[in-house]
Formats: sequence, structure tokens, C-alpha cells
Amino acid sequence: MFRIIIILLVSYSSIAQTKYQKDFNYYWSTVDRYFAYFDTQQIDWNEVRRIYQPSVDTIQNGDDFIRLLEMTNNELFNGHIGLNTNLNSSSRMLPTGTDIWVTYKNNKYTIAAIRKGFPAEKAGLAIGMEVTGYNGITISEAVKKFLPKSVTVHTNKMYEYAANLLLAGTHNTKRSMNVNGSLTFNIENVKNKNATELVVSKVIRDNIGYIKINNSLGNNNTIKAFDEVMKNLHNTKGIVLDLRDTPSGGNTTVARAIMGSFISKEAPYQQHNFIYEKRLFDVERKTIELVSPRGKTYKNPLVILCGRWTGSMGEGITIGFDGLNRAEVVGTEMGDLLGAIYQYTLPETNIGFQFPVEKLFHINGIPREDFKPKHYILDSQDQLQKAIDIINTSL
Repeated sequence: MFRIIIILLVSYSSIAQTKYQKDFNYYWSTVDRYFAYFDTQQIDWNEVRRIYQPSVDTIQNGDDFIRLLEMTNNELFNGHIGLNTNLNSSSRMLPTGTDIWVTYKNNKYTIAAIRKGFPAEKAGLAIGMEVTGYNGITISEAVKKFLPKSVTVHTNKMYEYAANLLLAGTHNTKRSMNVNGSLTFNIENVKNKNATELVVSKVIRDNIGYIKINNSLGNNNTIKAFDEVMKNLHNTKGIVLDLRDTPSGGNTTVARAIMGSFISKEAPYQQHNFIYEKRLFDVERKTIELVSPRGKTYKNPLVILCGRWTGSMGEGITIGFDGLNRAEVVGTEMGDLLGAIYQYTLPETNIGFQFPVEKLFHINGIPREDFKPKHYILDSQDQLQKAIDIINTSL
């Protein structure tokens, strides 16, 4: 009789679970099994569950559940971890929804990059300024909302992530930043801009071709658009490929189409490491991805421009060209989006979520997120001038 009661109680407990409890368990277990960067992010995922499970047990509506998932995602502090849905109170995505990038060092948040043509630049913010406050709160206090709660010591990377998520703003709040202690800048929110052209091009000084990808690396129509551009620029003495506005990433089909236009023989451009196979089965799985020539090969000098809004597949193309020894790279650190992401859907609420499952590396073994250009230049105009100088002196 006692055994029957126990069985009934266990069955009742399982049935009584709310859809939010079921989905949180699914979310936590999926990340636990497949997330590729626990070693570098140094997060105790069991501690994350201990912290957030009590809140899950009290949730009564979908909006509160989304907010909790957003907080849980922040424990992994990277822009490649997120949901496919948001609320008006949600932070804008890193780096797609941002126009300013700060770095953290010696307890200071310094502007390291400004997105060209976006509200932060128009408001007058500039590289080198120190951000001291946001919407009337000191930045040291305001960032706490986004810092991981599962650690006792926060790293510079964690502070940097939290500050950039804060400064990206939410969908329903205006942005006001205090800079250098006394200056205040009121900044419009970033609006999604849908460029009319997937790829734009022109011929600049001394017959140098310039190609800009308008955040379209995930659109397969970009392949045809890029091919048309290449036909028009084939007789130039060099090409500058501008990837500084590709924050939303893309797919390898478009990436290989672009890289394949500049090589004459098949070659490796990127390494993959499937961490979960080692974790689950103690069996290593690593692959090297190849790119093949396509169309008429462009053989003249090539320079890649990259920066904080070069994201995911844009980062892949940049390290790919560098690994192929086919281009000089000019710019700064890129979007720092970890690995190759996989998409999942919570079975009860149908909320989609994504996170990196594969680690990605330069062909020389350097993690993609650690890559820095050979020609490290902060200012966007100086970057373009350096690209032109490289082409002119390489002939």
C-alpha cells in the first residue's frame, strides 16, 4: 500500500508540473548537454539552475517566463545566446541592435567603437569617451542587472557584455548616457534598417573596387548580387571587401560563394569542434571545412575591413580569408559571437532559443573569437585609407 502511495505521489508531481517548469527543465538540460563553451565561460550551470528554479516554480504567465529565460541567458554572457521572441522591455540584440561598443578596463567603460550612420554617432559620441552613467544611474550600478549571478567574481568579459547590453537599450525606453563625468547625450534607439540593396559597390581612387555587404550574409540572393558586382569590378587593380555591417551573421553557403570568387584551388578555411560528442561519448569529433573556387577567379589584391559589427558568418569569412592567405585584414576585434549556433524550440510554450554547439577556429587553431587583424586600426575612415594604401603598395 505504501509503495502504491509513493507511485501515485510521483505521478501526481509529474502531472502537476506547469508548462513553464517543463520548458525550463528542457531548456536547462539542452544547454547542459550541448553548449560548447562552458570551459571558456567558466559558469557552473548547476548553480544557475539552483538560482533560477525557485522563480520558475512561481511563474504564472508567458511574459514573466521570457524575462526569466533572458536573465538565465545572461549567465552565459554572449550575443550568440538568445531567444526568437522578445518583449518591449527586452534588451536589443548584441551586436545587431547596438550602435556603440564599450570595453571594460580598470573599472572604466570606454567607447571602443561607434557604428557609422547610427544614432550614437549622430548624437556626437566618439571613440575614447568614458561612459559613466545610463538613464540617470551610474554605469557601475546599472550593469548589475545583466551580470551573471552564478559566479562570485566577475571577469572583464562579463562586465563588457553587461555594459554593452545595457547601452543597447530596450525596445520601450529612451537612452541617455553620461560621458566623461559631466556630458549628457540623449540618443535615439537603434531602428532595424533594411537596406534596399544586398550588396553595394563602386570604384574608388585609382581604380580600386569597393564592395559592402549590407548585413545580408544570411540571404542566398546575396550570391547572385555578389556575382553581378564581381563582373563589374573584375578589371580593378584591387578590391576592398567591407564586412563592417554584417552583425546578424549568415550561412556558409553565402560565405563560401564569396570566398570562392577569390581563390583558384580548393583549400581549408575554418575548423569545427563538436564538443558535445566528447562530453557525451568521450569521442573527439573535429572537422575542417573547405572552400572551392567558383566562377572567374579574381587574382588582384584583396583587403577585408572588419569591426565590432562583423558578426558570426562575417567573422567566419574574415578568418577564412586570413587563413587562406588571400587577403590582408584591416580593422578591430569583431562581434565576439561564440561558435556555430543551433536552434531549439521549447515544447510547451514554443519559444525558440539558440546557443553555440560547435566551437569554431581559424585554420591555424586560434579560436575565432580571439582573432585580431594584422592591421589594427580604430577609426573607420583610417581603416578604409589603410586598405587603399595596402592595395596601392602591393602592386
